[in-house]
Amino acid sequence: MSTIAIIAIIAAAVVLALFLLVALRRWSAERERRRERTRTEIAGHRQEAEAHVAKAQELGVQGDERRAEAERQRSEAEHHRAQAERHAEMAERHEADAASEAQAADEIDERVPREGRSAARHDERASELEEKL
Repeated sequence: MSTIAIIAIIAAAVVLALFLLVALRRWSAERERRRERTRTEIAGHRQEAEAHVAKAQELGVQGDERRAEAERQRSEAEHHRAQAERHAEMAERHEADAASEAQAADEIDERVPREGRSAARHDERASELEEKL
């Protein structure tokens, strides 16, 4: 083999080695950039996850507060319902008493004319007896 051919082969090998070295560095740098982007994305997802955990905890507390308020409202509604039932019973009793009193008043009103007639008869009888004296 000639010296020129050997030098050409060595030069080609050196150029190929340099080309491979440059390509390997670029590939390594690109891989590092992708890893850095992935790390940034991971950090973003972790931050979002923490935010959602905090929001879930906050919503859990709000849910508990709302459930407690709902229970208080149910209890108060039951109290008012029982009170309304008692008032309805009392209203019925008062209505029955009012009806009884109205009936008694009607009976008294019916007696007024009779009593007036009786008073007139007795007054007349007294007048007759006075005349005889």
